Amino acid sequence: MGKDKLRRFEAIKSFDNVFEPVREQDFEHSGKWNENIFKNENPIVLELGCGKGEYSVGLGSLFSDKNYIGVEIKGNRIYIGAKEAIDSKLNNVAFLRTRIDYIDSYFKENEVDEIWLTFSDPQPNKPRKRLTSTLFINRYRKFLKPGGLIHLKTDSSVLFDSTMEQIKLNKYELVDLRPDLYAEIKEGEEEQKIFSIKTHYETLFTKRGHVIKYCCFKIN
Repeated sequence: MGKDKLRRFEAIKSFDNVFEPVREQDFEHSGKWNENIFKNENPIVLELGCGKGEYSVGLGSLFSDKNYIGVEIKGNRIYIGAKEAIDSKLNNVAFLRTRIDYIDSYFKENEVDEIWLTFSDPQPNKPRKRLTSTLFINRYRKFLKPGGLIHLKTDSSVLFDSTMEQIKLNKYELVDLRPDLYAEIKEGEEEQKIFSIKTHYETLFTKRGHVIKYCCFKIN
C-alpha cells in the first residue's frame, strides 16, 4: 500500500464528517443522523458507492436544505470528498465508510428520503450484486420513506436495462426516464445544475462517447 493511501486512511480518522463503524457493534447514529450529526430535520439523501463523493459534495453545495451522506468502502476515495466538504464548510455532507451489503444496519425505518446510484458497478456476471437488484432493493425498503426516490445514473446498458426490467416486474412507480440524458435536458432547467455534476467515471465514459442514461423510481 502506498504512503499516500496510508496518509489518507489516517487522516479520515480525524475528520468529523467521516464515520467508520465497526460491523459487529451497534451503530450509535442509526436512526439519529439528523439529531446527532446534522442537527436539523432536513431530508436525508444517500449516494451509494460514492467513490470520491462528487455527487454528495456537489448536491450538498447546491441544496443546503438537504443532508447528504456518501457511502463508500474505500477510504482513500472518501478522503477526497470529505476534505472538500470540510474545506467548503459543507455541514450538510457526511461520509459513511462501509460495504453497501450492510447499509440497512446504519439507518432506521423511514430515515432516508432519496438514494442516488451514480455509475455503480454493473456486475455483468452477478445480477444479484447489482445495486438495483431485488436483494438490495429489499435492504433499501427498511429505511427509505414511503414515496422516497431512487435515482440511477449510468453508462451501462446492462445495469440500465436490468433496472427497467425490475421496475416493470415489481410494478415500481417510474417517475422519470431518460435513455439519453444529455439529449433531453433543456436550457434553464433547475435539473441542469444537478446533472452538471460529473463523477470521475462519468467524465471518462463521456469522453469515450458513451451515452449516459438516467431513471428515477419509487419502490413504496
